[in-house]
Amino acid sequence: MVIRKITENDLDIVSSICIESFTNSVATSLSERGIFAFKELSSPDSFLSRMKDDNVILVSEDQDNLNGIIELKEGRHVAMLFVDTQHQNKGVGKRLLSEALVYARVSVVTVSASLSSVPAYIRYGFECKGNVAESSGLIYQPMELELNKSIQQTTDASAD
Repeated sequence: MVIRKITENDLDIVSSICIESFTNSVATSLSERGIFAFKELSSPDSFLSRMKDDNVILVSEDQDNLNGIIELKEGRHVAMLFVDTQHQNKGVGKRLLSEALVYARVSVVTVSASLSSVPAYIRYGFECKGNVAESSGLIYQPMELELNKSIQQTTDASAD
């Protein structure tokens, strides 16, 4: 598995990975407004625009096939983390997060986790902070990760 920065050639595949994973795990719990908002955020044009901002977007590639994406916004917030449904629960998300955290510029990284992804983020070492909230129809749990805690140690401890 190779983790690398996204290129413009990756945009259509990355968008498809996000939308497919979202549709399978999150969309059924949201309103049409939330589904529309997510599809806009994960469109190739939206990713292209964010590539030009202060964001680090990394992809996971295995045998020349993309299977995951992470976006770290402004070195402080995980804005996207999606893994192709065929590659979930195989360490892709953990590896993407570990690589993205190299670019963190704060001691506490945040994420607005979809409710279905909260258990995964807990395994990665994040903790729930605050109440479940909603923005543009997207329902999320605010979470934080203190970077002085090792993601490896936290994940290994939860696997015992």
